[in-house]
Amino acid sequence: MDLSSALQPFGTVHTPGDPGFDAARRPWNLAVDQPVDAVVTARDARDVIGLVRYAAGAGLTVTAQPSGHGATGRTGGTVLLRTGALDTLEIDAAARTARAGAGVRWGDVLSAAAPHGLVGLAGSSPVVTVTGYTLGGGLGWFARRHGFASAAVRAFDVVAADGTPARVTEASDPDLFWALRGGGGDLAVVTALEFDLFPAPHLYGGRMLWPAARARDVLDAYREVTAAAPDALTAWFDLLHFPGGDPLVAVDVTHLGTDAEARRLLRPLESVGGALSDTRGPLAPGDLGTITDEPTDPAAGVSRGELLTSLDADALLAEPIAPLLSVQVRHLGGALAAPSGGAADPITEPFSLYLFGLPHLGDIAAAQDALVGRLPVTGRKPFTNLARDESASDAFVPATLDRLRALKKDRDPNGTLRSNFPL
Repeated sequence: MDLSSALQPFGTVHTPGDPGFDAARRPWNLAVDQPVDAVVTARDARDVIGLVRYAAGAGLTVTAQPSGHGATGRTGGTVLLRTGALDTLEIDAAARTARAGAGVRWGDVLSAAAPHGLVGLAGSSPVVTVTGYTLGGGLGWFARRHGFASAAVRAFDVVAADGTPARVTEASDPDLFWALRGGGGDLAVVTALEFDLFPAPHLYGGRMLWPAARARDVLDAYREVTAAAPDALTAWFDLLHFPGGDPLVAVDVTHLGTDAEARRLLRPLESVGGALSDTRGPLAPGDLGTITDEPTDPAAGVSRGELLTSLDADALLAEPIAPLLSVQVRHLGGALAAPSGGAADPITEPFSLYLFGLPHLGDIAAAQDALVGRLPVTGRKPFTNLARDESASDAFVPATLDRLRALKKDRDPNGTLRSNFPL
């Protein structure tokens, strides 16, 4: 029996040469080539169980991706399992929890939770899946107040490397529960997860935008704001240069509190003159994605993340960012500096750095290297910001990495599962 026929019971199958194969294997980042032996789009969790069980018996390797965010191209010789159709979402307002299938995106959760005055620990993009984001820790808008998204997980529905389904909690399997909370997707295929939602009776947010000529003044005000910021306030500093436009500087903010309190905390930024626009105001949780207004369709890009020991204004502003599209500094601290209860290691650095560029605009990697070379970086990276040529070892402290690798050897000795960033 050929591979395509063998995989037919487990969903819609595409193999090389089939119409639609290239579209089925294509990741979110179109700059990444993703070679695979076959693509299986599962219809439900039973398909996932059957496929993994078959792969374990046949000596195949499975890579699971709901949407293809975070793809690295390390998929040669694997069967790509698409879990995007597992999109059931349940909100329990009384318990303040959500249960999301592997294909559920953050925008769906935020919109469903908002009528109940609740919010999840989402990042900047509404189209990233909850599962992929959370397995990598999840470093989002409310992390300073509530910590990593992975720390809010109560239970995982998984398929183990031998094809056995299980509900994983701290009580049922403390080692795997620890690992899945921020350790990536290399130990099991997650078909759904249950996680805490948080009260958000008042939510404020938006973007302030200036011409790049005001970058020094804006950065000085940003440093003043972040030095005194309570954990409920999150502020990100952005240098932007879109193709065909003038360079810009922005500050993106959210505040888990009232409009009046947010404006008091942000007064130093309001004193910077010459703003081109200001979208700040009361915000519905379902509109969080409008703050940074990131693209919601697949595109090519080259990204890089770092952690900063301090914010060096002279180094950051020494040169124009072109050919980079954006340079973003995120204020960290707060709950992120405390143990997460999972594999997501505490982040004691006060800021993170995220660099993004379009490959057709120039040597993006060289521009990133030049800027990072001027800045006080630690060398460790947030898992969710790993570049495609980096590895899991760049995200974890040695003790965490050793524990994760020992679990991989124990739970998947034959390497039936392979994540975007294998352990």
